Amino acid sequence: MKDNRLSKEDKLNYDECISQVQRRTNLDSREEAERATRATLETLGERLAGGEAKDLAAQLPPELAQYLQQAYTGIQEKFSLDEFFWRVSQREGVDLTESTYHARVVIALLSEAVTLGEIEDVRAQLPEDFARLFEVENEGNIPEIDELPESVE
Repeated sequence: MKDNRLSKEDKLNYDECISQVQRRTNLDSREEAERATRATLETLGERLAGGEAKDLAAQLPPELAQYLQQAYTGIQEKFSLDEFFWRVSQREGVDLTESTYHARVVIALLSEAVTLGEIEDVRAQLPEDFARLFEVENEGNIPEIDELPESVE
């Protein structure tokens, strides 16, 4: 069986990333995979402070980096992991359960594509509950998370 995970030695390219997101999430179209990726990265960018979003973006292809370089990134907006998933859901236009899975797949792929040091820097800026976002044992095997509320107030 072929291992389709990204290797650290290979520079992530946009087409490969979107293909991996589509395949790993079983989405029907490339557009859906792009929407899931964009929603996740934009929301992550809102949660990071200072130059961290820029540092992370520097290790990504320009098409992905732009999602981390929006005007509202780097402000370290304070919100919980549940709020993170809710925001991804709103941006992606899918239900919360679906967006939660998509976000975790995108973050898993991101963790494979950038250096361990960069992922550690990102994680250091996030509250403890965000550790669940990064809990991916291997491709396609994402541990269950607690039930999320229907909406976040």
